[in-house]
Amino acid sequence: MQTILGANGQIATELARALKRHYTQNLRLVSRQPRKVNDTDALVRADLLDAIQTLDAVRGSEVVYFTAGLPPDSALWETQFPAMLRNAIDASRAAGAKFVYFDNTYMYPQSAQRQTEETVFAPTGRKGRVRALMAEMVLAEMQRGDIPVAIARAPEFYGPGKTQSVTNTLVIEPLKAGRKAKVPVRDDTLRTLIWTPDASRAMAIIGNTEDAYGQTWHLPCWDERLTYQAFVHVAATTFGVAPRYRVLSHWALVAASWVSKPVRELRELLPRYAHDLVFDSSKFRRRFPHFVVTSYEQGLRHIAQASS
Repeated sequence: MQTILGANGQIATELARALKRHYTQNLRLVSRQPRKVNDTDALVRADLLDAIQTLDAVRGSEVVYFTAGLPPDSALWETQFPAMLRNAIDASRAAGAKFVYFDNTYMYPQSAQRQTEETVFAPTGRKGRVRALMAEMVLAEMQRGDIPVAIARAPEFYGPGKTQSVTNTLVIEPLKAGRKAKVPVRDDTLRTLIWTPDASRAMAIIGNTEDAYGQTWHLPCWDERLTYQAFVHVAATTFGVAPRYRVLSHWALVAASWVSKPVRELRELLPRYAHDLVFDSSKFRRRFPHFVVTSYEQGLRHIAQASS
């Protein structure tokens, strides 16, 4: 049995598909309101803030994947995320299950520094500090050695379906609808974006590879990085629309944050858009050389076809 905790998001949905396709039909999807992805999925309702419910949800699992998400609310992250993760780790240890933690890069320096698995955490905001704390919790469990533990880390997403990301919300969705895209801060810095199905496929591989445990992995991204200016042109060509966009300056976004809570929650991440984002996933590609990474053109074409 392989169990996905936090089972309704885009990453979890694609993970369930990848696991069923390549590894097992014995899947358990856990959330407050779980929904089947595959016909054979077992559904368990559980609140990960409840230690007993989490323990019951994980019981009998061979591998547990933590893909739970929360709305972009700093106070919610501070009060709930570490508790959810603690319950998931404790439950996995009690079950003797392997534990795979899906992580992001909020704790990394927001600079042009190349990001590798060895990059030292340097969080600059509340959400970044929460993600650093959570990553340290997982690393401590990895060091403890009672159960096999792996970290699967991804940069910013773009993807199909209901993928929630800055790029989907500000660039892809408006262009699909024939509207002008909005680019945060600058249009001339290189971005590293991960196609959500690639992230999930790679995490499934890590979860089912014995020697992948005890390590942090950067999930594989297309290395021909684009600026947002170039990305807009590729997306517009794919969608058959004009490549119209405007840049939302740093100071305009800071001003908007005083009246808009969603923009306020984004504010701590703004510095990352002022620099090239070079997320290095070469370690994964060396270990799994046959993994085929989706190009930006292929991903955007998939989105266009799904919308037609």
